Amino acid sequence: MQRRRLHEPIERAAGLASNQPMIRTASAGYSGTPVWQKLGLTVATRVLVRHAPADYAEMVELDEAELTLASPRAAFDLAHVFVVSATSLKTEIAALAKRLPASGVIWVSWPKKSAKVATDVTEGTVRAVALPLGLVDVKVCAIDAVWSGLKLVWRRERRAGKS
Repeated sequence: MQRRRLHEPIERAAGLASNQPMIRTASAGYSGTPVWQKLGLTVATRVLVRHAPADYAEMVELDEAELTLASPRAAFDLAHVFVVSATSLKTEIAALAKRLPASGVIWVSWPKKSAKVATDVTEGTVRAVALPLGLVDVKVCAIDAVWSGLKLVWRRERRAGKS
């Protein structure tokens, strides 16, 4: 496996000098890109995490101190929601969309078929729920061996008119 150096801003936030590199091993998927980088996480990103596995920081290959977690009612830049049912997906996306800033991101993760986890959510299910709300998908990625993720943002015309 290839080892990659984290971005310097995250190193500074963790209190490391520029000559003390933080090393992560890329693991999820075939690309070799660390999960935090796939998701667009930086130390300045206010992240709202919903229904995630307990080892979320490890899953995204960061230390907990490197994540700026938003409280449930606080403003956020990026939300990452984990769902196993279409009913939960609809509820979560509708609630998050009401609070999503113009430049915000919602990552929706659901179990891969290969994970053998009971679910009625697929990539198509996520799109079917998100598109009528004005959200579009712009990226899909492997989060880990169990979870896939789809990145949702506002349609371009909604981004321009939303604050």
